[in-house]
Amino acid sequence: MPEINRQILLVSRPQGAASADNFRLVEAPLAPLADGEFRVRNHYLSLDPYMRGRMSDSKSYAAPQPLNEVMIGGTAGEVVESKHPSFAVGDKVTGMFGWQEFGTSDGRGITKVDDTRVPLSAYLGVVGMTGVTAWYGLNRIIAPQAGETVVVSAASGAVGSVVGQLAKLAGCRAVGIAGGETKCRYVVQTLGFDACVDYKAGRLCEDLEKATPNGVDGCFENVGGVVFDTTLARMNAHGRIAVCGMISRYDPNHAALANAGAILTQRLALRGFIVYEHPDVWPEALQQLGELVAYRKLHYRESVAEGLEAAPQAFLGMLEGRNFGKQIVKLI
Repeated sequence: MPEINRQILLVSRPQGAASADNFRLVEAPLAPLADGEFRVRNHYLSLDPYMRGRMSDSKSYAAPQPLNEVMIGGTAGEVVESKHPSFAVGDKVTGMFGWQEFGTSDGRGITKVDDTRVPLSAYLGVVGMTGVTAWYGLNRIIAPQAGETVVVSAASGAVGSVVGQLAKLAGCRAVGIAGGETKCRYVVQTLGFDACVDYKAGRLCEDLEKATPNGVDGCFENVGGVVFDTTLARMNAHGRIAVCGMISRYDPNHAALANAGAILTQRLALRGFIVYEHPDVWPEALQQLGELVAYRKLHYRESVAEGLEAAPQAFLGMLEGRNFGKQIVKLI
């Protein structure tokens, strides 16, 4: 066993856009295991938009990430040393060990996973928090009926890509919004959406109207800003909106919504949610998602950065939409 653990700490809070200067790579000694503990070599680190919110100290649904501590994040890895009766060397596990190469645990918050049918990295994405987020927002908030139209922003991303595929399986018309021809082509040709609107093409209103000739019954919102505002204008009466993310709010030029009046005139149901507040749905959601992935009925894509030191730039790129699918860091 190596005696050194490499870690990335959050050392300052962003003033405006996040930057690499907010992070620092350090080395720390690994303490010997106590009875009832085990050590995990993290193989993959998940990078997710929620982390940007934790970097700030503004009021939110969770406490800010403390400064000068390991940056928060989900991990998947292998037990390499154990003094715990329920965890053996070789077990594959997921947890919240954060931006570091090794994690030490007493077992709380750690889940054993089977990587013989589903790749280990997928437990950080489509068969993990990402997938459950998509499943919950679609099934419990939008609750789509066959024949309805569901619009998904950031449709080529980790969450949006799952939402659209699940909407199709429910018999809906799935319309994505993504940035660039390549991503839109992937959304339609690989993921099976009925249409995808390129918000970078400068015709968002016109193109979304063409893609949703019967209006929009369900909206799964990951972006906010002008993308959400444009979808609001297309919502049908009694439409349902699941607000998963508002990543555009980190843009200093972020504008207020112009079409918020549709919430009243169209009698819309709008609900924000945090998936960790709904532990009751996780077993059902994960079982369904795992089966769909195992039988290749649910497609996913990963952007992989190599090495812990690559995490800050990969994270910043994700915030700017440079990732394609789920952003992870390969640590081993």
